[in-house]
Amino acid sequence: MTNPAERLVDLLDLEQIEVNIFRGRSPQESLQRVFGGQVAGQALVAAGRTTDGERPVHSLHAYFLRPGRPGVPIVYQVERVRDGRTFTTRRVTAVQQGRTIFNLTASFHKPEEGPFEHQLPPAREVPDPQSLPTVTEEIRKHLGSLPEQLERMARRQPFDIRYVDRLRWNADEIQGAEPRSAVWMRAVGPLGDDPLVHTCALTYASDMTLLDAVRIPVEPLWGPRNFDLASLDHAMWFHRPFRADEWFLYDQESPIATGGRGLARGRIYDVRGRLLVSVVQEGLFRSL
Repeated sequence: MTNPAERLVDLLDLEQIEVNIFRGRSPQESLQRVFGGQVAGQALVAAGRTTDGERPVHSLHAYFLRPGRPGVPIVYQVERVRDGRTFTTRRVTAVQQGRTIFNLTASFHKPEEGPFEHQLPPAREVPDPQSLPTVTEEIRKHLGSLPEQLERMARRQPFDIRYVDRLRWNADEIQGAEPRSAVWMRAVGPLGDDPLVHTCALTYASDMTLLDAVRIPVEPLWGPRNFDLASLDHAMWFHRPFRADEWFLYDQESPIATGGRGLARGRIYDVRGRLLVSVVQEGLFRSL
């Protein structure tokens, strides 16, 4: 049996059915809708497959238009918007059962040396990832064992996730909590050496915990759910090369939640504190 990291690589390996048309699998899950990170990652693979491979993606902007149905294949149609001297632009439409569920525009940039370089450091010092418990270890410690549904999800989880701050389980523990969260993450196994796979795998991961920051002040992340959140749009800027099977710190915050929508932004650093990726997402939240 393949491990979850191998299954992720396989999930991102699209079938090309025409010059600019690709088909991706959508696993049959118990979720109500297809995971947004999967659609974004597959769409970026489709875009990247139509380039010369010499220009890494430097940004993407996407809209989640309709919920995808688990178990139903998704077709990705790529429009070759521009092939310039240093920049390449692609627009991708994801279609499922004849309906558009997702749009993505990605820009690729030929590597070049800039006249200067700077970055803000991480906002705070955090423990080493190896010193932190995994999510499943924290849940087992709190509950005594892992519920069957969570056990199945843990076995399929392609990323090792370790929260910098301890998990909160009840309303008392969230009193005064700021809308901030930070996690260490890495793929649970090797992802190979294709840079596009690592970029798309991290795109997949970027949608896993970002909206946590919106929920933290109002409900425990691991207690009873009172709100449903769904991704509306997603934007990423890739600053430096990286490997998604090496530890990266995902520092997340929500500057505002109002009108049924919450904005979250994240910064992804490597273990040396170098800023790798910037992420912004807006989510819809409604009472259950």
